[in-house]
Amino acid sequence: MIRGLPSSFLWGAATSAYQIEGAVAEDGRTDSVWDTFCRVPGAIDGGDVGETACDHYHRMPEDVALMKGIGLDVYRFSLAWPRIQPGGRGPANERGLDFYDRLIDELLAAGIDPWPTLYHWDLPQELEDAGGWPNRDTAHRFADYAELAYARLGDRVKTWTTLNEPSVVTTHGYLSGVHAPGRRSLADAAAAAHHQMLGHGLAGARLRELAEQAGNPFALAITLNLGPSTPETDAPEDHEAVRRADGFNNRLYLDPLWHKRYPADVVEDLAAQGVTIPVQDGDLELIGAPIDALGINFYFGMQLSGRAEDGSILDANGAPVSRHVLQGRPQTAMDWEIMPDDFAALLTRVGREYPGVPLYVTENGAAFADTPNEEDFVHDVDRAGYLADHIAAVAVARKEGADLRGYFVWSLFDNFEWAYGYDKRFGIVRVDFDTLRRTPKHSARWYAETIRTVRGY
Repeated sequence: MIRGLPSSFLWGAATSAYQIEGAVAEDGRTDSVWDTFCRVPGAIDGGDVGETACDHYHRMPEDVALMKGIGLDVYRFSLAWPRIQPGGRGPANERGLDFYDRLIDELLAAGIDPWPTLYHWDLPQELEDAGGWPNRDTAHRFADYAELAYARLGDRVKTWTTLNEPSVVTTHGYLSGVHAPGRRSLADAAAAAHHQMLGHGLAGARLRELAEQAGNPFALAITLNLGPSTPETDAPEDHEAVRRADGFNNRLYLDPLWHKRYPADVVEDLAAQGVTIPVQDGDLELIGAPIDALGINFYFGMQLSGRAEDGSILDANGAPVSRHVLQGRPQTAMDWEIMPDDFAALLTRVGREYPGVPLYVTENGAAFADTPNEEDFVHDVDRAGYLADHIAAVAVARKEGADLRGYFVWSLFDNFEWAYGYDKRFGIVRVDFDTLRRTPKHSARWYAETIRTVRGY
């Protein structure tokens, strides 16, 4: 029984285009960086690709019916940039927009509010070839794409999200290279971080202008994945590791949105490694223009040490050590420790330090080693327990003053889990990737019952 949430609280589920749609070469869609990355030998576990994924592109009405059956208020999904604007430049691809047109109409007919995200990592490959997010021009191309999407869909969409988890693109795509496009450069990562945020600001300004002209008001949002970190000990180097992680993963995005500046300590850390954030006049005013909602994605926190296992405080490249130290807590199939108390503390902190806009948990969920029975049903009590504990954490944060108004589970479906391929299953609905049959799991039934209970019927 979840207590402390009002009947007006919004319940949803989240997905992303590349992870579920499939149909990567249909109706004018061109390659994204993830199509290209999937072709790199060894980049994706099991050699998996996203060409079919869940085949949502062809099974969308069935999928919306599943959402209605669960009782969702909101469906958070992403638009595929290379489906709407092939190549990342030029006019809209009307056939691609037709799909999202049908999806939104289907959702509205089912009583579900559509919350599209403009960018969930599927950069058109042609833009990556031209420099990708480290290239300032990509931010301007993103604003153009946002305008094309709004022109077709803006009459029915009341909440637009610009970016999903820009820090993952920064750190995994351009720094560590474990995600598309697979680069490994701190300078590229810093530029990608800024230009994504600039893209958010430019797109937001463009959408506001169009909405004013059309008389269609909407809420502008951005979704950040945020994570708390704690020091392993009281040693100064452990506290420094926490400061650096918080700066590069959290404050690098929150501070320009709220304070129109990048954190001074992060700027200094980058400068010590010969890297600057390529800010130009007027950028931070655009980035810091008011938003109407902040989406928070959470999966785990970290305990950090500032020393390597051999005791050194600098790594082989001369950079300060930040080592993730497990705390002995239960883990998901991703080897992520389960930390609902840290989640509550994070939400409370964001509500306190970055006030003034409603907060929504736009992704939260867990992968477990699901075992279906002969009817493809998964009795995933571990996932239901995870969701119960984290929704309870939301209620705790609300009691502490955080203006939390909704919770969206990740994910509606088992899907293409990026570099992990199809091995890691986050869905509350099982997908048999051989037959593409959908089967709601125990967690979906639990979620539906929780929604009904909180609503009071």
